Amino acid sequence: MSSFNSFDETLSAQFSDKGVTLELAPFVVRIYTDIPSVLAGLQLYYSEYPVPGSSAFADFHVSLRRPRSAYRWFRPQVSFEFDGTVPFKPLPYEQAYPMFEWGLNWCIANHCHRFLMIHAAVVEREGCAAILAAPPGSGKSTLCAALVSRGWRLLSDELALIDPATLRITPIPRPIGLKNDSIEIIRHFNPSAVIGPVVKDTRKGTVAHMKAPVGSILRSRETACPAWVIFPRYERDAAVRLRPHSKARTVVRLAENSFNYTLLGAIGFDALIGIVDQAECYEFTYSKLDDAISIFADLKAPLLCQAR
Repeated sequence: MSSFNSFDETLSAQFSDKGVTLELAPFVVRIYTDIPSVLAGLQLYYSEYPVPGSSAFADFHVSLRRPRSAYRWFRPQVSFEFDGTVPFKPLPYEQAYPMFEWGLNWCIANHCHRFLMIHAAVVEREGCAAILAAPPGSGKSTLCAALVSRGWRLLSDELALIDPATLRITPIPRPIGLKNDSIEIIRHFNPSAVIGPVVKDTRKGTVAHMKAPVGSILRSRETACPAWVIFPRYERDAAVRLRPHSKARTVVRLAENSFNYTLLGAIGFDALIGIVDQAECYEFTYSKLDDAISIFADLKAPLLCQAR
């Protein structure tokens, strides 16, 4: 990363028309904004990421601005723009930073079809990745944050990017989104975690973000082999339980959680079959994070993944 400018040195560029460019391997995004909460969030969460400079090619050009309407004076809002278009309705001004993260997720999910994309958190240990696929509210991000806090490498909190040709997962380590009770749970579980400002009353409830570990950022070009597909579910006061899951049903559930499986057609089908064929597949129920960490520590990587 030494060949790039530091983020702090280029932060002021965000106040100009040039914007600031961040490398979020495997993508480059150019961001235009003068909203203080977004600037503060970028400085807090992305200070260790490469900053290629304004002349570098960018996959995405995004901006966050206050809409020019009468509402700006008595009901401040923020608008997310992508390549000059506005794909979403404005949100309350205080939700500007979460809107940046959500908008960037949308950009990737809707345009990066060289990957099979699955809505899942992904963590890695010794070259072997666990795909944690689950709908919102299942405790996926809480479990991901806990595993990362105990030494697993963060590949992604939201998107499993799978190369259909190699079946390997490309990392995109970004801040982990936490919601509601999960925020204080992770603060207690990992007091050293960097968790930013809490934003209330969003469409997802109360939200905050946990900074990705520097080690995960530095290894953002190291792909990983899918070793486990796990469908986690938090249940209050439930005993921890890891149960084998049908491979046929796993394919169906991953397809349901994919952003572009249908678009990729046969390529997407072959990729899902390949992943599930080589991985161990489980359903996982937990209530206590320490118990969950212990179960994950005992996972044995499939021989095919070990060989890679």
